[in-house]
Amino acid sequence: QVQLVESGGGLVQAGGSLRLSCAASENLFNARTMGWYRQAPGKQRELVATIGPGGGTHYGEFVEGRFTISRDNAQQTVWLQMNSLKPEDTAVYFCWTSASVWGRGTQVTVSA
Repeated sequence: QVQLVESGGGLVQAGGSLRLSCAASENLFNARTMGWYRQAPGKQRELVATIGPGGGTHYGEFVEGRFTISRDNAQQTVWLQMNSLKPEDTAVYFCWTSASVWGRGTQVTVSA
């Protein structure tokens, strides 16, 4: 079955941390760029981070060194470690693959 399954969202206080996981089926992961996007209420979906098959990374400007994307090719999993979270990071976070498939999303809520 072709799918991306996110986990790890939740409620955290400002300054806290969360780690998101995305497990992918093989054909969506191998040799693919993987990424995380987010969408806050009333706003457009925006790039958070991407990671290429060889580990090269790219981050949205708002990340400012707070988040780290990583992947394990053997486990077909990509993670997003988010530190120093701010209330403005509140959004639904979506896993994405360059095969143009999206996960269903996981809610991240950061309280002030």
